Amino acid sequence: MAAEIASITQLLTSGCMSRMVIRAAGIEKVVPTAEGQLTILAGIELEINAGESLAIVGASGSGKTTLLGILAGLDLPSAGQVFLAERELTALDEEDRALLRGEHVGFVFQTFQLLGSLTALENVMLPAELRGDADAEAEAIGVLDKVGLRDRIGHYPRQLSGGEQQRVAIARAFASKPTVLFADEPTGNLDTKTGQKIIDLIFELNQEFNTTLVLVTHDDRIADRCNRIVEIDGGRLQ
Repeated sequence: MAAEIASITQLLTSGCMSRMVIRAAGIEKVVPTAEGQLTILAGIELEINAGESLAIVGASGSGKTTLLGILAGLDLPSAGQVFLAERELTALDEEDRALLRGEHVGFVFQTFQLLGSLTALENVMLPAELRGDADAEAEAIGVLDKVGLRDRIGHYPRQLSGGEQQRVAIARAFASKPTVLFADEPTGNLDTKTGQKIIDLIFELNQEFNTTLVLVTHDDRIADRCNRIVEIDGGRLQ
């Protein structure tokens, strides 16, 4: 019996029994153009386990951001299926996809996507308030403290630097305790020094919250920090 327990423990700690949180099967994305049909993604097969960090890399125009949007349920493929947290995103209507995103997904974008009419605290509270969480304010203050902005909670985005705005966006993403965090070139609008701090912060919080991280980047140094790297070339995974 002791040997059996030890064997099971080893499997659990080695990740062999990791729960799959995202699966993409036969994903294609085709859009019409003046010159005819343009294939952006073709034959994408991808599985991502809970707690894993995955970098999606590739040249500009290779389909990285399109794939990220489809995995997150922000966009629909022309063909194929996407499963998120054991539910088929591609079988849901927009309202149900939004509900599933609200429950399981956090986002960090290159352009911050903060609401200018809301303070840092209000921006971070917003997703939890929309879900009806009673402790939205306390949770938001706690995460803003973690990203070093406890003394800036009453400031509006226009009163914050680019790096501070991105930290607010990160706090907003993690405050909802997402199953998956999607980050699309999160340092693209930041200088090198500030960008490094932002990446350090994302990985630190990812470890603390045990969140699955799916990251689009063109920076090999950032990609190398992930557990796994997949490359897109011409709309296909290599």
